[in-house]
Amino acid sequence: MKTLSTYFLAVLFIFSSSFVFSQEKEGKTVNRSKELKAIANLLEQYISANENEDLSLIEDIWAPDADVILVGTTKDNRFMGWNNVRNAFKKQFDQLDNIYITSSEQYVKLNETGNTAWFTEILDYNYIKDGKAKSLKGLRFTGVLEKGKDGKWRFVQTHLSIPVDKD
Repeated sequence: MKTLSTYFLAVLFIFSSSFVFSQEKEGKTVNRSKELKAIANLLEQYISANENEDLSLIEDIWAPDADVILVGTTKDNRFMGWNNVRNAFKKQFDQLDNIYITSSEQYVKLNETGNTAWFTEILDYNYIKDGKAKSLKGLRFTGVLEKGKDGKWRFVQTHLSIPVDKD
């Protein structure tokens, strides 16, 4: 009987150890390369959505949540909640034409569990407003992304700022 109970305890220990191990392995197994590629694709979609004034793509790449935040380049450009973010893009698309954006110096950091990321990159915005060519060079674009239950990455916070010379 002692041998049977020892055997039972050993099997129980092995089972519980493998269960804990598999949970730890599942929790930490993130295909970082795949996720970083998906995030880079999302950042490209952001540019494409702006250049093509594609509101449906904007709706697809932003989380439709009440707590998302978009901060733009002017003091009045602070939009909280999906409806306000969508309206900000609508207004931009109504005012600007021929948008062309280039990006550089992209850096993305993925959290340990692979469901949150933050990024920074430099953007050059070229566009037509009121019939005149305009350009914003060296915009600092930063933000936070979340991976939803559906497996898609979406923006939850972005911030554009214009660098100012020290002088």
